[in-house]
Amino acid sequence: MWIQLCQLLSENPNKITSIKVEPIIRQGLQRFTDMTGKLWISLADYYIRKHQFDKARDIYEEAVKTVMTVRDFGQVFDVYAEFEEQLITLKIENRNKNGKTPDNELDLQLRLRRFEKLMQRRPLLLNSVLLRQNPHNVNEWLKRVALFEGKPREIVNTYTEAIKTIDPKLATGKLSLLWIEFAKFYEDNKQLKEARVIFDKAVLVPFVKVDELADVWSHYIETELRHECYEEALKHVRTATTPPPHKPSYFDRTESVQNRVYRSLKLWSMYADLEESLGDFTTTKNVYYRILDLRIASPQVILNFAGLLEEKNYFEESFKIYERGIGMFKWPLVYDLWTTYLSKFVTRYGGDKLERARDLFEQALDQCPEKFAKSIFLLYAKLEEDFGLKRHAMAVYNRATQAVLKEEQAEMFQIYINRATACFGVTHTRQIYEQALETLPDSDARVFGQRFAELETKLGEIDRARSIYIHTSQFADPRQCSEFWRLWQTFEVAHGNEDTFREMLRIKRSVRDKYSTQSSFNLPPDADTTAAAVTAADPMAQLQKDVQFVRGNEQTQASTAQNPDEIALDDDEDEDEEDDDEEDGEEEEETGEEEGDGIVKQCVPDEVFGKLAEQVNQDEDDIQ
Repeated sequence: MWIQLCQLLSENPNKITSIKVEPIIRQGLQRFTDMTGKLWISLADYYIRKHQFDKARDIYEEAVKTVMTVRDFGQVFDVYAEFEEQLITLKIENRNKNGKTPDNELDLQLRLRRFEKLMQRRPLLLNSVLLRQNPHNVNEWLKRVALFEGKPREIVNTYTEAIKTIDPKLATGKLSLLWIEFAKFYEDNKQLKEARVIFDKAVLVPFVKVDELADVWSHYIETELRHECYEEALKHVRTATTPPPHKPSYFDRTESVQNRVYRSLKLWSMYADLEESLGDFTTTKNVYYRILDLRIASPQVILNFAGLLEEKNYFEESFKIYERGIGMFKWPLVYDLWTTYLSKFVTRYGGDKLERARDLFEQALDQCPEKFAKSIFLLYAKLEEDFGLKRHAMAVYNRATQAVLKEEQAEMFQIYINRATACFGVTHTRQIYEQALETLPDSDARVFGQRFAELETKLGEIDRARSIYIHTSQFADPRQCSEFWRLWQTFEVAHGNEDTFREMLRIKRSVRDKYSTQSSFNLPPDADTTAAAVTAADPMAQLQKDVQFVRGNEQTQASTAQNPDEIALDDDEDEDEEDDDEEDGEEEEETGEEEGDGIVKQCVPDEVFGKLAEQVNQDEDDIQ
């Protein structure tokens, strides 16, 4: 009802004279905060209808400077801009109708200028709305400073107003960035003295986080360095890192950030860099030792300190720093420390302190995660190969094959085999290959089985190679691992006979049936048609299916004709003989299929099969 009343009053200003319209609408502005934009527009419309355009403009200005939401601002500003545009259009029409006069031209130019300035003020007015919502928003204050680019006085006033307005405990964003940018503004304008004043005030601000105060100190120091004021930079960093008498904890929020900033690693790292560049070795070493005493060092700080000592030929002291750093961290942070320490130690002493080096490697491998074990084991094995015993190196490689990730085991076994070949010869790798076949997954075991068989073939151990092929075949599905079966077939053609070739075909068929059975159990419910298509495409599978079906019918008929209580031993023996005959027939058929294959026909001479080939040719002539 109140909204309707305000709308009625604004639309009929000349008919309603007994009521004060503006107080009523302003009271509505206080009551209905969600309708602020519409009420401001109604009030301005009231004065527009009364032809009080200047008063309407004052209402619009007051509205855009007091609304609290972006939605209300957008509504009021759009209507305000439309109002100014309509006034300009009206002036242009009057000028065209009545002719140009100096007063009219001046008035038109003023209105155009006012409209242009209004559109330019829009980003600033919108920023004011956002700041009225949250006056502690640091990012919005920085955006406001950017809007005054090229206006130094307004920029300084904005920074000053922001610093006075923002409460550090309620600040949204990094308050330190506001102070840093303020000081940088003076520095860019070559006013270093004023920039120092800003930094001196900034380091006293009660920030919420210690990192913000550390950022202020670091930028303060960098500013001095940019202007080559090195003594001032050292003075500031020493002031920032000086601990208070009671030395509070870094995370003790009951203490001010000024009392806790002395434990900031960022400032101490900068302090160490400055001493290393501007001071001497003694002062730099003291800074690093103070970092270690505060227990705020990172692995990178340990590496830097140890590298500095090594550069000055303090090798044993650098090794002590490595050991001290290793005691401060756990895996995986300690990985870089261990690898660097071990490499430096071996490079320095070689085989002179072999037992000490072995103890270090054993300490590094103790509780070492699988992810990081490979590189340490390789360093350990190389130490044994270069300065120790070869059998110790082989023991290290053997441990590594079990300690690394599953994905890295195959690579580790290959390295083990290569090094064993180089140190002891190829015969020493047999045990490693056997271990790999037992340990690795099927895909990797098949590859190592092929390599093992090829090795035995080169050594002339044909029977051992054939046994390896037979063992490895259980990992090779003929439908996916055709390369393995091609290699085995080539091996049998070169070194086998009729019986071994048949045995290979029998194993191939059994392995194929095993994988086919496993895949049939894993088929989805709607895969019956696919399975039927596969069976139809395989004549051998279809033949086996038909034979089993006929045999089942024969057994059914026999069981109905004979006594069910009688034990027919002779029939069982006959059936076994029939099964053997059928298996031999299947082998002959598959042998014939293999012979029909183009590659096999060219590679296998007829003398390999002896009388079998003559019998097959004679049977073919009889059939024709």
